[in-house]
Amino acid sequence: MPIRIQNDLPAKAILERENIFVMDENRAMSQDIRPLEILILNLMPLKEDTELQLLRALSNTPLQVNCTFLMTSSHEATHTSSSHINKFYQYFDDIRKKSFDGMIITGAPIEHLEYEQVTYWNEICRIMEWTKTHVTTHVTSTLHLCWGAQAALYYHYGIKKYPRTKKLSGVYRHKVYHHSVPLMRSMDDYFYCPHSRWTEVRREDIQKFPNLTILAESPEAGVLLVMDKEGKQIFLQGHPEYDRMSLDGEYRRDLGKGMYPAIPVNYYENDDPNSRPVLSWRNMANTFYTNWLNYYVYQATPYVLEEKD
Repeated sequence: MPIRIQNDLPAKAILERENIFVMDENRAMSQDIRPLEILILNLMPLKEDTELQLLRALSNTPLQVNCTFLMTSSHEATHTSSSHINKFYQYFDDIRKKSFDGMIITGAPIEHLEYEQVTYWNEICRIMEWTKTHVTTHVTSTLHLCWGAQAALYYHYGIKKYPRTKKLSGVYRHKVYHHSVPLMRSMDDYFYCPHSRWTEVRREDIQKFPNLTILAESPEAGVLLVMDKEGKQIFLQGHPEYDRMSLDGEYRRDLGKGMYPAIPVNYYENDDPNSRPVLSWRNMANTFYTNWLNYYVYQATPYVLEEKD
């Protein structure tokens, strides 16, 4: 899939080195094709890393995709340069009257806080309400990742998160349910997906809502993937977009902080942190993001997107 990227976004050069089809703004404007408009609310501190991971994940269908990056105005980013933020990011008030084919809300390393303690919680609620209230006119389908999934389940359904006794870190095996659901098409019966979190939502709470369907889970990691009946809201507690070295970077960061983290599960050869991590989830990630874009965005969105009051 040609990813449409601003000419000087740093991720562009990396994606090109990986032979991912990247189309800059000038070339894209010369083609008579309406790209899918995807809005990405990036809540992660290292925003450039997350940009690269998500752009790579969205790069495996023949659809043309244009990504708009969004951040909260009620929280100042301190781990990404202000020049990068000012050049490549917008705030909600800048885009709230626009329509998008799909939206991604990322995770954030703030699980130790209650939702109402998060400095930008009110703004997150405003954005999530916008995706729900204007789902047929502003956002066709919203994909929530990790903390973003937990926060959305809490906001939309009142489903609580629970602290874990130790951090869930590693690559876990999940059983697939409901292969007939388009989001799960071409998936194997079992697949691997990375997790990195201190909290969880639980099956018994999700099952109280007939509108929600659990699509994949793991005995060790718990529920991974939940969807509402129409696919307008999709909740994923893991990180299929992670690259090979993402968990390694987190592990070494925590070591440097003196946190004595456990070695990520099913990640290094023979559990040796000095070995090269094994990449075992790329096919799952490609299939998942392709299915989401095709069945819940491209085939569901109107051809003409209009601004709304």
